[in-house]
Order: sequence, then structure tokens, then C-alpha cells
Amino acid sequence: MYLASIDCGTTNSRVYIIDENAKIYGKGVRKVGVRDTSMTGSKDKLKNGLKDAFLEAVDNAGLKPGDISFAVSAGMITSEIGLFEIPHLWVPAGPDELAAGLKKVHDQEVFPVDIPIYFIPGIKNKFDPDNTFPSDVGKLDFMRGEEAQVAGLLAAYEIELPYIVVILSSHTKFISLSDEGKVLGSLTTLSGQVYEAIKKETFLGKSIEAPEGESEPAGYFDTGVIDYGFRWVESGGFLRSLMMTRFLDVLLKTSWYERKLFVESLIASEDMHSLQQFKEMGLPQDANIVLVGHEGRCRIYEHILKNKMNWKGDVRAITDVADIDMLNIKGAVDVLKRAGVLK
Repeated sequence: MYLASIDCGTTNSRVYIIDENAKIYGKGVRKVGVRDTSMTGSKDKLKNGLKDAFLEAVDNAGLKPGDISFAVSAGMITSEIGLFEIPHLWVPAGPDELAAGLKKVHDQEVFPVDIPIYFIPGIKNKFDPDNTFPSDVGKLDFMRGEEAQVAGLLAAYEIELPYIVVILSSHTKFISLSDEGKVLGSLTTLSGQVYEAIKKETFLGKSIEAPEGESEPAGYFDTGVIDYGFRWVESGGFLRSLMMTRFLDVLLKTSWYERKLFVESLIASEDMHSLQQFKEMGLPQDANIVLVGHEGRCRIYEHILKNKMNWKGDVRAITDVADIDMLNIKGAVDVLKRAGVLK
């Protein structure tokens, strides 16, 4: 049996043709995502882009569209700016709850290919809508997509629960897992998007970009830069520390890649304040941590956790791009099997 696993992001989407054992046979990619819906108010570009990515993946697999039994997807594709909106599940929720919440849709107005598509729901923190006020907003959070990665992590790796999963992408997502592998709650920051905004929309961008024809030295990693970045965020705050990037450029003899690491360290240091909310929310602290993301970012977060935060739990990382992609795929397959869709 062949099925399609759809990974629809903010700006890019990937479709994989896989079997029931999560083996990949073909891949299709399009530069399209839910951002297009939010900008245009229409889902047409998203629908057509996903269809083209699907057909490309099928062709690369040496198959025909009729050979594909169904598709499965999680993430922002299930939001109001995706293909089909479905409500979040309440925490605590794990792979079994995701399986029970699967939504099957066979409608070419939703997905313009004549196959069913199974949508995996997101997860939100527990709160009482009638007794939660704007002053309580810091306790609120939700995820769409990371729940599939968590399911894939539980299915593919041996981890000693409870665990905190830290997913580093356009956001930083801190996810607390219980002894039973259920999501107890999450905390999200705008880390990745803030970094991109700094690069593109502020005068600091030129201070952290490589000159034409120059690349970062292989293996560059300076813990001293990370340490003084952490210190200034703690003493002067994030915004003041960002301005120091300009001083490093104009007033001192520093390299662009040192300044780039400094800015990345500031963002990581600011992110650490989120972990302090775990106690306030009644979530486990000092659990083992797994970091999921780009190797350079993971190294920064691991250094700060171990050397500045004195984190008592183990810290490990998943950084290989293929391994990260497989978290989504293996998570989706595991949920489908728990729901009885796959044997």
C-alpha cells in the first residue's frame, strides 16, 4: 500500500510517497504554504501547490495517482488558513488521543486530488474559557504539527520519560511529555521569525551577513560569545543586547560570524525564560531534554542549558534534516496504525 504524507508549513510544503512502514519512495516540493492563504485570503494557491507537489512525488516514485490509497497530514494545514480546520485536542493528549481525533475528508474542494486525506488534530493547553482572562494569557499555548513530531519521536527513539521536547524552527516550542508519553502542555516563542525579521528588517542585518564570496569557517563555535550574550540578556534585557550587535560591528574588531553567533545566542538566552514558566504551570522541571533542529542552534541551546542554566537532566539533539523529516512521517504512520487505518 502507498500513501502520501503531506508536510505543509508556513512558506514551503513537501509531499512524500511512503508505505505502511514509513519507507519513502518519492518526494515533491513546492514553495507554498499557509502564509499564502493569510496574505491573499484565498486557499487556491495552497491547494494547487499541494496538488503539484503530490503529482511530482508520485512521478518521482514511479507510480500513478491511482496507486495512492490516501494522504495524511498535520500542522497548520488543519488551521483556518490551511485546507480544513479541525479543533485542537485538550492536554493531556498522546498518540492514542491523536488517533481517536483523526478526521477523514474525501472532497476535491478541500484537497484537489481524488483520494481521502486524514487530518491529525493539534493540541492545546488546558484552560477554562469562562474563567480565563487576558491577564492569564501566559498560560495559553497550542500546537499544530509538533504533535506528529512527538508521536514520531516516541515511535522511533528510546527515550526515558518524562521528557521535554524542544523544537527549533520558525518558532521555539517547549513541549512537556508525561511518564505515559502524553503532551502535558507547551510553551511557544517567535524565535526563528524574530531572527529572520532582524536580518531582513533592521540595520543589524548587514552586521550578521556574510560578505559576498565569504562563508563561515567550518565548525565555528565560540562558547565565549554565547556566554557573554547570555550575560547581557540577563543584565540588560533582550532589546538592549540586540543593539550591542551594532557596537560589535562599528566600535570593535569582530567578524560577521561572531556577531551572527552573538545574535543567535541572545535569542536562545531569551528563550530560556520560557522554561521558567513550567513551574508556574505545574509542569515537570529538570526532565531530560531532546532538541530538534539545525545543528548550530541545538549546540547553542545545549551549551546554555548545561553551562548557564545548570540543567540537571540529560540533553540530546536530533539535527540531521532527514531524521527530522522522518519524525513527521513516522509519527503520522504510528497514529494511522493506532487508529486502525493501517495494519
